[in-house]
Amino acid sequence: MPLPAAFKCFIFAAMDKKPRLRFAPSPTGGLHIGGVRTVLYNYLFAKQHGGDFVLRIEDTDQGRFVAGAEEYIYETLHWCGLEPDESPLKPGLFGPYRQSERKPLYRNYADQLIDRGLAYYAFDTPEELEHRRKTTPNFQYNVATRAGLRNSLTLTDQEVKILIEKGIPYTIRIRMPENEEIRFTDMIRGELVFQTSLVDDKVLLKADGMPTYHLAVVVDDFLMEITHVFRGEEWLSSAPVHILLWKHLYGEDKMPRWAHLPLILKPDGNGKLSKRDGDRLGFPVFAMDWTDPRNGEKTTGFKERGFLPEAFINFLALQGWNDGTEQEVFSLEELILKFSIDRVHKGGAKFNYEKAKWFNSEWIKKLPVTHYLPQVKASLEQQGISVKKDDQLKTVMELVRDRCSLLSDFAGQSAFFFRYPATIDLASVQPKWNEQKNLFFAELIRTYELIPRWEHEELERTFKEIAAVNEIKTGELMLPLRIMLVGQKSGPGVFHIAEVLGRKETFDRIRKGLQLLS
Repeated sequence: MPLPAAFKCFIFAAMDKKPRLRFAPSPTGGLHIGGVRTVLYNYLFAKQHGGDFVLRIEDTDQGRFVAGAEEYIYETLHWCGLEPDESPLKPGLFGPYRQSERKPLYRNYADQLIDRGLAYYAFDTPEELEHRRKTTPNFQYNVATRAGLRNSLTLTDQEVKILIEKGIPYTIRIRMPENEEIRFTDMIRGELVFQTSLVDDKVLLKADGMPTYHLAVVVDDFLMEITHVFRGEEWLSSAPVHILLWKHLYGEDKMPRWAHLPLILKPDGNGKLSKRDGDRLGFPVFAMDWTDPRNGEKTTGFKERGFLPEAFINFLALQGWNDGTEQEVFSLEELILKFSIDRVHKGGAKFNYEKAKWFNSEWIKKLPVTHYLPQVKASLEQQGISVKKDDQLKTVMELVRDRCSLLSDFAGQSAFFFRYPATIDLASVQPKWNEQKNLFFAELIRTYELIPRWEHEELERTFKEIAAVNEIKTGELMLPLRIMLVGQKSGPGVFHIAEVLGRKETFDRIRKGLQLLS
């Protein structure tokens, strides 16, 4: 349901200054389409309001870092046409744009929270915490349990000082208040309320001195002057920690506006779409191919499956949003004009691969074939078909594109234009084949040899004239001609095919067909 006008005014009062939105992925693997949709909604909102879209790499968890993942993110956004205004590759005034390069910033903020009693040192070892998890059902380090754990809330100041001086490893955790409410207004979901006693005391600074996401994201959003945070629904459970940190460190009036985007669901609607679902059901869930360097496992992307970026973005935009009309096909420019965060759905969007292919087929028809000719040419070459003339390929693509849902379909739909068909469906012709038809095609070749213009209109007119003279129904002759030229029943107009094949190739295929039918 669209938000009330009064609330919209409240939202955009925060935009007296230029909006700044960000996407902050961790380089831990391929980029799921849910992440790309998050990029898209951030990008659309920023561009619609004359703002900036920032890409920040959140690589504080070095244990999960995967080589090549950061470069993959850049390549994906480039292919999608969602280029950030600021990023590690395009630094602006708010760098560095990798959290690992901002490490010295975070300790100061953690110490501030310690000094004010809003956070505390925790000396529990990983083994001790693991034992707690095994012995205490649904264990959380929180208001209810922290008094029984080894931290600066249960130890004396002197004991804490000694442990630190001895170099005993510790983390810094936020101290969630007891029995308080944290409220905030989500631009999609309206007012939300969290009970602090039900939220665990998240680690803010790890034992190696690196910040966790919770601390780093708040500090970086403030220092980078982020005005709006659009992120996935899975971050809702962390929202009270982040809001409390904003209040502690900067004050509520400095806080960005929040919007938690709905999940992209499995096709049956039962749970979040995962890579395993794509593997199981045979569709991509990443924008581009991703090969995991740790195990060599390759995951196919939309790009390599044969999708146009325009179609991919169009499809993603409507996975959780619509403009309130029946329109479905949108260019990126149209999306920038029409996107509105208050029309983003609260509920998850079921992934529909067939619908994604429909969008792709619409964009294949909408765009000039020269836009994607290089990809089709490469696809043909992978099948051993060398295309010498781009003009000829362009003509062929225009003839067959209505039959293609994916760019990879072009090879199957057009290979016969460039080489003799591997199989000829004689069984479709032989039952009704006779000597009269054999003589017709012999005469057709002789007549075709004499026509001055090798064009489909002239070829069709001549064909029908000879059929009428020989008193044979045109319909009985069209299928044999198609089988001789194409090898099968399907394909574009048969006279268009003959025009593209040319005089000599058309004659050669008809003669070969006659030999096979004799």
